Amino acid sequence: MTTDAVGFGAFISPLHPPGEAPDLQMWRDLELIGWLDQLGLDEAWVGEHHSGGWGTISSPEVFLAAAAERTRRIRLGTGVVSLPYHHPFHAASRIVQLDHMTRGRVMFGVGSGSSPADAHMLGVDAVETRRMTAEALEVIVPLLRGETVTRATDWFELRDARLHLAPYSDGLEVAISSASSPVSMRLAGRHGLSPLSFAAPVPGAPPIDLAAQWGHAEREAAAHTRVVDRRNWRLVLPVHVAKTTEQAYSDVREGFRRYALGYFKDTLGLPVDFSSAPPGQEVEAMVASGAAIVGSVDDCVSAVQRLVERTGGFGRLLVAVNDWAPRAETLRSFELLARFVAPHFNGRARSVRVSNDWVRENRGEFVGKAVEGFRRATAVS
Repeated sequence: MTTDAVGFGAFISPLHPPGEAPDLQMWRDLELIGWLDQLGLDEAWVGEHHSGGWGTISSPEVFLAAAAERTRRIRLGTGVVSLPYHHPFHAASRIVQLDHMTRGRVMFGVGSGSSPADAHMLGVDAVETRRMTAEALEVIVPLLRGETVTRATDWFELRDARLHLAPYSDGLEVAISSASSPVSMRLAGRHGLSPLSFAAPVPGAPPIDLAAQWGHAEREAAAHTRVVDRRNWRLVLPVHVAKTTEQAYSDVREGFRRYALGYFKDTLGLPVDFSSAPPGQEVEAMVASGAAIVGSVDDCVSAVQRLVERTGGFGRLLVAVNDWAPRAETLRSFELLARFVAPHFNGRARSVRVSNDWVRENRGEFVGKAVEGFRRATAVS
């Protein structure tokens, strides 16, 4: 797979530190998606959260309906709908409606739910969420194909169920989120879904073996006589681009610590260990491990190339929007990404580079003829 096949987008969980007015956070996220659309980035994904204070969007479908009204071309995905929290028929029905409302710009991202607190409030045993996700997909996939489904489990029932509205898209794309376990990648292979992999572990933890994760999807697909395509594989990773390397690190250092310690450690209670990194060099350690991309345009181009080599190839790189940098620097980072980093990987600047090389290589001949033409014109006059 060549690097010219890589597209770019954003994954907006969202994760914003508590304290800001939630309505303004939502408006700013809508504004960000509008900016990504203007920049020509490919996709924006928005998630579902119900507790913890950091993620305040509880219905990505409602949010994306608003985003669709203020954008023209960017594709919009639920990132993700936590299937154990919803009756699968309702989840399928809502996304089909959104598919029609966006005229085919929507993608259906699903997962098991990342917050044990959300599961607790809904009376869902967090130990069972992966099993519940698998059961939900066993009915959602055929429903989206237009099939009639009858199925009873210990948490939902369907009787002669059929969606009365077929998807607008010919083959509505369904993506499934994956972290470090192989479960979701195997479900992607089993059902022919698009894997959506979180490439950054808990800050300070060992890097995720992404190549091995893809192997799980391939083997499961082969076992079910399916084929998974790397062009449909998306990686979610923090990325920040600035004019210089030094400026990029300066932009994100404070916000990174707030995210790592305030969210992962203080809110979720997960182990955040930077003992192996020199004090003040935590971001550099994340970048060195491949769990983040921070730097100048050249730094980021090189980092994405290494990521392609490390994984064997993927279709989209989604920037995790975690408020690492202040607002103005975040918007500027996406602009630099779209203008200068993405063209190295999506092929959009290739013809311009070819034309520039051709003129440079033949400039002696071209200039010589122009000078001779001018000489003759001057002699005649």
